Amino acid sequence: MSNIYRPYEERTPDFQYRRVLGNILETGIYTKNRFQTKGTFTSATAPQMEFYLENGAPFITERDISAFWQKPISEIIAFINGARTLDQLREYGDKQTWASWWRRWANEEKCGKFGLEPGDLGPGSYGPAYRNDGFNQWYNLVKQIRERPWLRTHKVTPWIPRFCLQHSELQRRVVVAPCHGDVQVIILEDKMILRMDQRSGDVPVGIPSNMIQYTALLLMLAQVTGYEPYMFIHSIHDAQIYKDQVDHVKELISRTPNCFPTLKITDTSITDIFAFRPHHFELTDYHPQPAMNDIPVTE
Repeated sequence: MSNIYRPYEERTPDFQYRRVLGNILETGIYTKNRFQTKGTFTSATAPQMEFYLENGAPFITERDISAFWQKPISEIIAFINGARTLDQLREYGDKQTWASWWRRWANEEKCGKFGLEPGDLGPGSYGPAYRNDGFNQWYNLVKQIRERPWLRTHKVTPWIPRFCLQHSELQRRVVVAPCHGDVQVIILEDKMILRMDQRSGDVPVGIPSNMIQYTALLLMLAQVTGYEPYMFIHSIHDAQIYKDQVDHVKELISRTPNCFPTLKITDTSITDIFAFRPHHFELTDYHPQPAMNDIPVTE
């Protein structure tokens, strides 16, 4: 596949992420329920972000995230391969793994609330949901795109209501109900567009990782089906900024973004969506503002 990116010097800085943060600060409603340790400013639907890959891969540049960019890619690879436990997440991480991040949720106390063993994310988590009842959603999505690209049903979802909802008659069976991963693929003029609708998102901390992993997923899907990776659309619902993140967000908004970097798959011979690993990706042309490693993360 030919190079999809414009030369770095011809790219333009992108302000969409900064606009999402500003929108939440300006219009978000402050809430705090009895299960939260900290309140949030929340927008029911944040401004949709639309990233044309010719302008670079949407890695935020308002702060440096180069120290962990492979971790969210390892997570999405693990999930499309059906990973459910911390040990299974580690299998797809190479030197960097998202399992360490998930440890804070998959501990004995939190797993026990949902009748799960420590380290088990549950049958309602991303990996098992993508392969629910023996049906492999990603295998069938790829096969349909290859055979019938004109269809408007190229869609997968990790949401299984019977495992994610909870009330007096229903036991929830997932530590963290899937926040992202509702994916639709559209093929237009041999170009691939990937849309990801996100149920909920911590915009200062989580959303930058989601932007990375679904851009990588677009590159993977495009390579194995033979289409040009053209556009990533990111729609966030229940978009949150936690109260103790506000000062950091104001600092982020004050910074000037630089042009997006280049993300490439280094092994163009891979034709199996399940064969990719984090080391198959290369990041170049990344020139961010200084890192902000002290943004609070709420469990």
